[in-house]
Amino acid sequence: MTEAKRSKPTYNMAQNAFYMVRLAWGKRKTVLWFCLILALLHVCISLTELFLPPLVLDKVETAAPLWELVATIAAMAVTLAVLRGIQAYIREVDQFGKVELRMELNLWLTLKAVTTSYPNVSDPVLRKEQVRSQVEVLNSDTSAGQAIWRVLTELLQNTLGFGIYLVLFLALDPVLILLAAATAGLSYWISTKISRWVFAHRQEEAALEQEMDYIRKKAADRGALKDIQIFGMASWLQDVYTSVLTLYRDFHRRAQRVRLLGDLADVALTFLRSGVVYSYLLSMALTEGLPASEFLLYFTAVGNFTSWVTGILKGLGELHQFSLDINSLRTFLEAPEPFLLEGGVPLSPSLSQSYELRLEDVSFRYPGAEKDTLSHINLTVAPGEKLAIVGLNGAGKTTLMKLVCGLLDPTSGKVLLNGEDIRKFNRRNYYTLFSTVFQDFSIFDTTFADNVTQVPNSTDLVGMENAVKRAGLWEKYQSLPQGPDTHIGTGIYEDGIQLSGGETQRLMLARALYKDAPIIVLDEPTAALDPIAENQLYLRYSELTQGRTSFYISHRLASTRFCDRILLLGDGKILEEGTHQSLLELGRKYAEMFEIQSQYYQEEEENLHEE
Repeated sequence: MTEAKRSKPTYNMAQNAFYMVRLAWGKRKTVLWFCLILALLHVCISLTELFLPPLVLDKVETAAPLWELVATIAAMAVTLAVLRGIQAYIREVDQFGKVELRMELNLWLTLKAVTTSYPNVSDPVLRKEQVRSQVEVLNSDTSAGQAIWRVLTELLQNTLGFGIYLVLFLALDPVLILLAAATAGLSYWISTKISRWVFAHRQEEAALEQEMDYIRKKAADRGALKDIQIFGMASWLQDVYTSVLTLYRDFHRRAQRVRLLGDLADVALTFLRSGVVYSYLLSMALTEGLPASEFLLYFTAVGNFTSWVTGILKGLGELHQFSLDINSLRTFLEAPEPFLLEGGVPLSPSLSQSYELRLEDVSFRYPGAEKDTLSHINLTVAPGEKLAIVGLNGAGKTTLMKLVCGLLDPTSGKVLLNGEDIRKFNRRNYYTLFSTVFQDFSIFDTTFADNVTQVPNSTDLVGMENAVKRAGLWEKYQSLPQGPDTHIGTGIYEDGIQLSGGETQRLMLARALYKDAPIIVLDEPTAALDPIAENQLYLRYSELTQGRTSFYISHRLASTRFCDRILLLGDGKILEEGTHQSLLELGRKYAEMFEIQSQYYQEEEENLHEE
């Protein structure tokens, strides 16, 4: 979706307000009932405070008995105390429901982030909407995801108060009502213009927030701390953060200037409205003998009426702003899925079934790129074949694997499974065909067993331990202080342990073996290891996955010599294809690269023997 199309909100203010009301009705109806009760209580308190002084003054003017005067004051005071007590209690208990609804939206946001189609994850505009949702909508009780209930309550109470006071003022000159309506409409127009300016610049703000958040995370990353300290990058990171923070402050100064102009206009309109009404009441008191009690009633009512009008305008302005924030949340949550994550032709992986993968004239270009990453690729992978994808960094190896695994769809051409376009299959079912280990694999701060099975609190201890044994991690497993329940990582648990690089690689192997899928994909997960260690680990993968279709991706040519076929990628195309020996005999690019790399391998092996 282009930036131009996203400059206008997808949903208007009423639609977003109804979206939140529908959420509350389905998840926590008490939030809606409390909003209504609080609005009614506020109006009742306001009316009680409005009529108390005129009633007291009327008793004084008519020389009512002292007990009647005292009784009137006492009755009104008790009424106010009871109403305020109920109001305070409901406000306190009401917070739990509002927090629960915000947490529900947080859950939806998290689930969307981890289950959405892969192209959505890499869409920079959707990523910004996700960040905005986390920061502006669901971050705290003052964010739109929770504060909107305060605004809706205030709008309801101000509208009720406005209606009641409007009836009260019908006895006066209708011109006053028209004046109030005209100034209110003008104030609302100004507030919406300001909100639209904020919305038009929201991507600029989100981009700056994303940059600052990235720098903060990097500074707190234990893995990056070594480089930061060794290379003296702390001052550089500080300078970068300061420069972004300066831009962020400049943005908010501009936003504050725009809001200040709107506030000044609102003050001027309020002064005009109040001044005319007050002058009219004073004229009635002097020329028509308006009683003191009625003068006090109308005089107080004018101030309250102005508050109702101002409250409505302010509430509409806030609601409009919150609507823009919620629009960002809904844009991300309701982003269309390019894949058939639900429905589609079902698939059930089976080790007894043969799976042929074929790419027919496949090209792929990343959004915004000037040229294709892969261009007109034709490839057939036979069931049970061990295929190596090699080439220099940036050759398109990982992109090719993402297409094979169904994480991306071709820009043109087809990826076929047993002759059927994979786009027709249920994509979640399709993913179950693959056991993958990518270079940027994920270790979670959870138990050892969860990291192997990828199933929280799995009861399949026998299957998990069998995978650990086959992966060569049994000795480490037996030494774990709490066995399968030992925590990995120190980000959450104080008793978490750290695995070495080799142990982590074997854990990834155990994870792949546990899933027991018919197709294996290893996308340079051993890039951090030396060439000899990588070769040994790849051989172990090959040994333990006999009979499975396997993809081995590496820029180290010697690591994939055991494969049935090797593809050399370059310039987005398959430059050479064959076995390791046939490609050497061909004497072209592969042979040239292998000759250069083999010198390094020999030196590495000699150094290991010397040690």
